Amino acid sequence: MQKRFVVALLLAAAAQAPAQTNAPGPDTPDRPVHPEINWFYRWQEDWSVLADPSLRTDPFDPIKYIPIGSDPNSYLSLGLTVRERFESASFRLTPVQPDDYLIDRTQLHADLHLGSHVQIFTQLIDARAPGKSVLAPIDQNRVDLEQAFIAVTVPVGGDQLKFTVGRIEPELDMQRFADIQDGPNVRQPFDSVSAWYTHGDWRAVAFYSEPVQLRDRSPFDDVTSRRFALTGTRVTRGNLGHGRISLFAAQLRNDKAFYLASAGQERRNVIDMHYAGRAAGWDWDVEGMGQAGHVGERKIRAWGGGVLFGYTWASRPLSPRLGLQFDTASGNHNPNAGALGTFNPLFPNGFYEMLAGYPGYANFVHLRSTAMVHPTKTISALFNVGAQWRQTTADAVYLLPDIPVAGTAGRGSAYSGTYGQIRFDWEISRHMTAALDTEYFAHSQSLQQAGARNGLFIGVELRFGF
Repeated sequence: MQKRFVVALLLAAAAQAPAQTNAPGPDTPDRPVHPEINWFYRWQEDWSVLADPSLRTDPFDPIKYIPIGSDPNSYLSLGLTVRERFESASFRLTPVQPDDYLIDRTQLHADLHLGSHVQIFTQLIDARAPGKSVLAPIDQNRVDLEQAFIAVTVPVGGDQLKFTVGRIEPELDMQRFADIQDGPNVRQPFDSVSAWYTHGDWRAVAFYSEPVQLRDRSPFDDVTSRRFALTGTRVTRGNLGHGRISLFAAQLRNDKAFYLASAGQERRNVIDMHYAGRAAGWDWDVEGMGQAGHVGERKIRAWGGGVLFGYTWASRPLSPRLGLQFDTASGNHNPNAGALGTFNPLFPNGFYEMLAGYPGYANFVHLRSTAMVHPTKTISALFNVGAQWRQTTADAVYLLPDIPVAGTAGRGSAYSGTYGQIRFDWEISRHMTAALDTEYFAHSQSLQQAGARNGLFIGVELRFGF
């Protein structure tokens, strides 16, 4: 692992010489620019513009665009992502215990395009967590298939119809409650079949998916099952009042669900609406989800959502942004009768909360103020101060995604604690980024009586890719 990290550093150093981006100038307003790495969705990258030899200005371009035949849209693209992250947690909140460890993730992919209509994408992952005391499925997955899918695009008049089949980390619009979860060492792929239809600013998708259940017993041993599946549709409308709105309806099926107040077959029907955008310095992100159905013999009545907004002074030094965020999700008010109120956050995005995984998006009230500045064009500094409460003290305090903290259900006060966060992000070069994340937790007296201890979480990350 150390040798691989050193190799990544050497490659990054070799690639740090300023590269020409071929940005459009006054004489070439329509000239394409050199593609950039999409760190979250490598399968969305389009390297076809490198059919123009004058745009091949990067040392890795010869393997980013390997032409196949005479069609410039037929090519093979190879890529690599290496992420090394050190984490240290001095706080305690059962099951989280103080620990210091390294998490190491390497992803290797091949992206084959056969003309403009067929894409075949394959990606391998090797994720390890040396020195981590307690290993969860999201911590380690040595040598496995992360993605392997085929996408076929068919023009329909002026519109577009796209079909995908296989294992994929899809781009999901409802970022709070369905995300690939890039923060943990192992991301969340889905074995799925989907059909997309695009008409102007409208986009609709229908899908059936089985979340990949991560295992680390032997290479290529991850599995999926019809007993754990997510099926649904989503309709999105862009360019609506300087933003994008989406409506999502789905059913989560889990034949082995377990909650503090109920267990058994879960059929959770969800409907979600999300609207995000920016205009005149303002940005906003509003989302709400309702849930119904049943777990075993018990009905489900749950809800969750959040709103964040801010203002950026783009013309001022450091381009400061100030913002506020409020989130809430239902808990279970009666552990013995009535409907189950514990919200299921599905596959939540920790960036809306904190990478340390506390708190979770269940039985939850969260208020946060935030400030961001940009000392340079490639460096940003984020400062957050927040507080959390329980929506009901009858239910537990939860860690992400929905892990109950032992000894909290039915005990203590609604107030859970306060935290402060400082995060720095640095885009070192086209191929390398770095981040430093520090979070301090001050737990409430009732959580301390349940065994919690105040403390610090530190995350140091270095990422390299081509």
